[in-house]
Amino acid sequence: MAGKQQERVIVEGHELTLTNLGKIIYPETGTTKAEVLEYYAAVAPFLIPAAANRPVTRKRWVNGVGTAEHPGQVFFQKNLEDSAPKWIPRATIHHSDHTNDYPMVNNLATLTWMAQIASLEIHVPQWQVDAAGNPLRPDRFVLDLDPGPGAGLPECVEVAKLARSILQDMGMDPVPVTSGSKGIHLYTGLDGTLKSEQVSAFAHELARALESDHPGLVVSDMKKSLRNGKVLVDWSQNSGNKTTIVPYSLRGKAHPTVAAPRTWRELDSPTLDHLDYTAVMERVRTGKDHFASISERHLPPHGEDTDDGEAASGGSRGRAVTVESRLAKYVGMRDPDKTPEPFPSSSAAASAAPTATSSEQPKPGDPPPPGGIFVIQEHHARRYHLDLRLEHNGVLASWALPRGVPETPERNNLAVHTEDHPMEYATFAGIIPKGEYGAGTMTIWDRGEFTCEKWRDGKEVIATLTGEPGGGLGGTKRLALINTGDRWLIHLMKEQPGARRSAPAKEPQPAAAPAARQPIRDYAPMLATSGTTADLSGDHWLYELKWDGIRAVITGTEGKIRLMSRNGNDLTATYPELTDRACWPEGDFVADGEIVALGKGSRPDFGRLQLRMNLAKAAEIERARASVPVQLMLFDLMYDDGTDLSGLPFVERREKLEAFAGRLKAGCPLHLSAVLDHDVEDLMSSAAELGLEGVMAKKADSRYAVGRRSRAWIKLKLEQSQEVVVGGWRPGAGARSGTFGALLLGIPDGDQLHYVGRVGTGFKDWQLRDIIEKLESREASDSPFADIPREDAAGAHWVSPDLVAEVTFGNWTGPGRLRHPVWRGWRPDKSPSDISQPN
Repeated sequence: MAGKQQERVIVEGHELTLTNLGKIIYPETGTTKAEVLEYYAAVAPFLIPAAANRPVTRKRWVNGVGTAEHPGQVFFQKNLEDSAPKWIPRATIHHSDHTNDYPMVNNLATLTWMAQIASLEIHVPQWQVDAAGNPLRPDRFVLDLDPGPGAGLPECVEVAKLARSILQDMGMDPVPVTSGSKGIHLYTGLDGTLKSEQVSAFAHELARALESDHPGLVVSDMKKSLRNGKVLVDWSQNSGNKTTIVPYSLRGKAHPTVAAPRTWRELDSPTLDHLDYTAVMERVRTGKDHFASISERHLPPHGEDTDDGEAASGGSRGRAVTVESRLAKYVGMRDPDKTPEPFPSSSAAASAAPTATSSEQPKPGDPPPPGGIFVIQEHHARRYHLDLRLEHNGVLASWALPRGVPETPERNNLAVHTEDHPMEYATFAGIIPKGEYGAGTMTIWDRGEFTCEKWRDGKEVIATLTGEPGGGLGGTKRLALINTGDRWLIHLMKEQPGARRSAPAKEPQPAAAPAARQPIRDYAPMLATSGTTADLSGDHWLYELKWDGIRAVITGTEGKIRLMSRNGNDLTATYPELTDRACWPEGDFVADGEIVALGKGSRPDFGRLQLRMNLAKAAEIERARASVPVQLMLFDLMYDDGTDLSGLPFVERREKLEAFAGRLKAGCPLHLSAVLDHDVEDLMSSAAELGLEGVMAKKADSRYAVGRRSRAWIKLKLEQSQEVVVGGWRPGAGARSGTFGALLLGIPDGDQLHYVGRVGTGFKDWQLRDIIEKLESREASDSPFADIPREDAAGAHWVSPDLVAEVTFGNWTGPGRLRHPVWRGWRPDKSPSDISQPN
């Protein structure tokens, strides 16, 4: 897209013409319209839930945002222009003296249209509309922490923590968003029972309380003269007539900053700053949405009655919640012409009996709800998960289970409450097309009937589910769904129907005779499989940080330590600081680990490690050893003192490794890689904040699969990377004259090399000359690629396709090309035959 000025695209079945793609929107950073479109496409799965069913007010910069000294002209738009596509979702809102048709960002096509016309900032109210366009009561509460002159983000963080403490005491758990402008927005979800006036009054009182307790830090009055050195707690954005920039929206500032959801741990960082669009794109690639607890809150049923009997939409009193209104969100998120998913017929919905309002709770002595049918569907979407659906009031109440159904009562799994589904969905299995909401394959994992012990809407469900013979549930399970305030959890109850008593303890067996000493075998390293946290359901997993270095198998015999790479290359001479026999325990052993070089902040730096690779001369190795020392992180033990350990479960090998590591000599660059007992999502967040590569997940009962790739070890990377073969280069120009401009990359496909793109960024200056010397010595007369485009082949130099490297990248394009690859370095530990095709 970036190389074109105009392109016709189909987005979710809607045709759009994207124009002036090379136009500079942010002059100070050179950010183009194509990059703005790419950003909004990347964050769409996160921004759309935060904006869905909310009338949008837009700020447009048709001629770009300008610079800090000369800002561009901005147009503030509420009403949807006549030229807007007819398929854009819209809400007609009647104001006191006029009526506006507002667009709603309910799909990627609308978001793309807005980016195309330079509507950079998207602002929404704290309330949604129902299917008829009637405003509902607020489902969000927001405080805008705005620093005055002499104050900044540190002061905003301090106020945010003070506000959080008060809100938590009230059972609310706020989410911070660095606004991308000056301050912080603090969001909390609401249950939809209060009017905007009531929410505003509460926010005003909270602001006054903070000002009263901390007069030197907080001000609640809007007067600018009172704000020097203080933080304004702007409570007014809870007014029904006010809007706030939606999380993940770009800002029309000189730099392309973003209203970015953050963690409270991030707010503790002394280097906290606003994030630009490139940083947010990297964050969303992890799949972690820090705003999910707010944007994924269950949409209150349209027209839901409230405690005072007045409908939340402002309509007539006593309006009942119908099946049709409960399914409005489901219908609004899908196009019946594009997806095979079932749609409720309007006649069936209209004729359904009115149901009790969701605010109605069982009274003492009332019988429990009877239950109904259930289905659990296996959803191979952007991230694999299960979807649990329970019949309730004429619809299927639904939860997504990213980690599946828990197998033991000791561990609760996350459950994300999603929109109600029609009853017809209980039998649905099929493929939701790419580009549609929930795109991917849907199959039935299990289904059957359930009996209900308790159903408190928005709070708690306890039910016993009986699945089909051979179903994934494994028979009958008693489960609880619990809303903890910021998220739902699914819990396997300790008391299960028909549970068997524990089997009697076995009689002690006589001790076995000592095993004969086993010889050391060839322990080629066990290989992990790339995956996501969705792949970790249903088993006991242990976690380690992923070390960004070179894999090594360490063999110790009497008087000698040998290091071997994963492809069988001898590394012993290259890393002499790791082969001092006195550093290691006595006796024969074989261990597995990672060689790393530490950079800034004592973090593994793969680029720095490149300085130690491929050195052969003793003098070069000694010089490099002095300037770039390395460390070895041990994470497995396959053989120890005459015993083959590879057949033991990982937890047992780990115990033996810890005992082995306890005998390492102090002061040597040898370390034990820690096993971390934390929630994997928290570990991934911590790894991201520390600048690490990711997390390794290992099944507790997994054996060491010598020389084989296994799904018992899962690599959870924070960014996408790909091993590639270098097949050529294009000459450089300007500062790169005499070296190269870009390397041409491929992936082996049978006997051919499939072209996947070129990389021209990420190189250190010292690498340019080293790389060109390496390539010139391998120059070949013919292209090794089977399918390189003519424009990329023009003027290229070809090389023998035997050098493996690694790049990071954004995503894969349609023709199988890497989008925005960045050089990471050579992989001398791997050969072309080791490279796997992308999924």
